[in-house]
Amino acid sequence: MDTLNGAGVSPGIGLGPAHVLLAEIPEPPPGARHDGDAEAEKARAYDALEQVAADLEARGAKAGGEAQDVLEAQAMMARDPGLAESVAELVGGGMAAARAVYEAFAGYREMLAGAGGYLAERVADLDDIRDRTIAVLSGLPMPGVPAAADEPYVLIARDLAPADTAVLSREVVAAFVTEEGGPTSHTAILARALGVPAVVACPGVTRIAPGTRVLVDGASGVVRLSPGEDEITTARNAAAARQALLAAATGPGRTADGHLVPLLANVGGPKDLEAALANGAEGVGLYRTEFLFLDRAEPPGAEEQEAAYRAVLNAFPGGRVVVRTLDAGADKPLAFLPPPGEEPNPALGERGLRMFRVHQEVMSAQLGALARAAAGSRAKLQVMAPMVAGTTEAEWFVRACHEAGLHEAGIMIEIPAAALRAADLARVVDFFSIGTNDLAQYTFAADRQLASLASLQDPWQPALLDLVHLAATGARTQAKGCGVCGEAAADPVLACVLVGLGVTSLSMGAPALPAVRATLARHTREQCEVAATAARAAPTAQEARAAARAHLPGLSDLGL
Repeated sequence: MDTLNGAGVSPGIGLGPAHVLLAEIPEPPPGARHDGDAEAEKARAYDALEQVAADLEARGAKAGGEAQDVLEAQAMMARDPGLAESVAELVGGGMAAARAVYEAFAGYREMLAGAGGYLAERVADLDDIRDRTIAVLSGLPMPGVPAAADEPYVLIARDLAPADTAVLSREVVAAFVTEEGGPTSHTAILARALGVPAVVACPGVTRIAPGTRVLVDGASGVVRLSPGEDEITTARNAAAARQALLAAATGPGRTADGHLVPLLANVGGPKDLEAALANGAEGVGLYRTEFLFLDRAEPPGAEEQEAAYRAVLNAFPGGRVVVRTLDAGADKPLAFLPPPGEEPNPALGERGLRMFRVHQEVMSAQLGALARAAAGSRAKLQVMAPMVAGTTEAEWFVRACHEAGLHEAGIMIEIPAAALRAADLARVVDFFSIGTNDLAQYTFAADRQLASLASLQDPWQPALLDLVHLAATGARTQAKGCGVCGEAAADPVLACVLVGLGVTSLSMGAPALPAVRATLARHTREQCEVAATAARAAPTAQEARAAARAHLPGLSDLGL
């Protein structure tokens, strides 16, 4: 076992000894009972939960930025009133505090795991809070990772908790590698925020012997064990050369022959603007507004929404800001709305625009706030709806936008039916934005968060490329724009293929922008089209990738 392969989620080269994190807090005995003083035992449990919540907040304050947001969300989990009630009920029945905490968390864990998607990726966070609380109650050392070492190490685990990764830095950890997780797991999010190379969904990585020297390529997902000096030198030289070329690529996105391809940033609110601007984003291609609404008992007020929208609009005067209306439901339930009832498969249930049509007051408030935020702004505001399947829904959304005073209304293409009938939809809406993550999930009937099905989530799957081509062609017949805002846009090689398929703009996480800009600048539009044709003609994702690369000669200059 000299080489392992996973999903690269944070680019860069990391080298160091393996620190394998496998230690777990032991499960409290199933029959453990307290001494009869239930109130005192409840107080112990409450105190332990509060101690953990306070520690998470302190770690967040020290880390700052996106890590602080993540850890504050974890602290809210620890202080959840429903969790406290479950613990109290179990302790009232005679159960010891540590076991009661274990049992209460088990119920929440089952609910999140069953929900799939974004919430399923929060299971690791929940397990971490549980273990920290049980450690406090049992007098055990708090679980965690080394805060310092003789040299930066490669941190390896089944999965990593935000409380561990948030307080680390590039000076302490050379790279993260996990056996589980996905591109939207907190390990991936925080690794990118820290600028630390990371690979997730890497089978067998926890079997690496501690101390083994490991070379991690966070772009390709390749993990090499005990690399030779030649391999290390080659990897480092390639990374340095690549970084120099990326830094030299500036200005608007365009191909080598001058075909403009606006490069935009995916953001979750004003906090993401600094990174977007620093990496040369020409605007925002996906403003995820659901983060304003999650984890709160009441919807955000009009002034709060307006301020959050206006801050992003003002950051890009003369640029484009594409706002996705609330994409809630399924894996992102809202506490202030009644649940839709039993949904055996929430990913196929009442979510996105479907939920908006049921709770039109929420949509009206959001569209109104967007219109007021755009008044007087020099940015070009475009509003799009998620989870649109056909023209009836699209027409309804466009009317609602126009009635609110919003002039440009588009839709996400993330359901295969929408891609198949894109020409019809293009007559109704002003633009498309393809969400490759969900489009792949629904095309291949494969949960996007399951590591075991990661191959079916590969955006290089030829069937997925066919759907992207259909959508882009449908938009072009009506002279409408068709962007991509899924994970696929962040792959520099695939970005060229997407342009070749007819995509007119690309939106991605801010750190990916320089590599995509530099790669496009080294290839003509014709080369992109030839590469796209070759990729679609291939039978598998792996062969599609290889076929495209054969027609993109500038990749070698960038170490790609």
